[in-house]
Amino acid sequence: MANTLSEIRVAKLCININPGSVGDEVTRASRVIEQLTKQKAMFARSHRTIPKFGVRRNDKIAAYVTVRGPRAMEILNRALQVKDYELSQRCFSVEGNFGFGVKEHIDLGLKYDRDIGIHGMDLYVVLERPGYRVSRRKHCQTRIGPKQRVSKEEAKEWYVQKFNGTLLK
Repeated sequence: MANTLSEIRVAKLCININPGSVGDEVTRASRVIEQLTKQKAMFARSHRTIPKFGVRRNDKIAAYVTVRGPRAMEILNRALQVKDYELSQRCFSVEGNFGFGVKEHIDLGLKYDRDIGIHGMDLYVVLERPGYRVSRRKHCQTRIGPKQRVSKEEAKEWYVQKFNGTLLK
């Protein structure tokens, strides 16, 4: 019988759409995220004015959302299906998280809408083990040990086992 505290799980799935222009494009991109996740999208704002790109301070430049629980696994499964469960080894970080992109949101099963257009998105998956909360809680906060952290190799192994995926060079 395996130790249940050593099992890796998805803590959260972060979805980001950066359309490359400001204003209406970002609002349309947020509608895509809301259709996909059934959650309200947040907006990332620019910190400074960049005249070369036509961006002013506090302009909306991207839309993002964080999904947790079973809905995160469902969206992740659909997104990996689009990628044919093939990820590059470079997609995995040292902390044991991984991220990838989807070129067109209509591949995820969403309907095409002329008003919205077609948007690509970035998905970033954060992995953790049970007990990770001790590093984030307010009362009696402490560090987690090295055995409780998820390494890059463990994340790759978990991905191959969980989704029956393949890792490309």
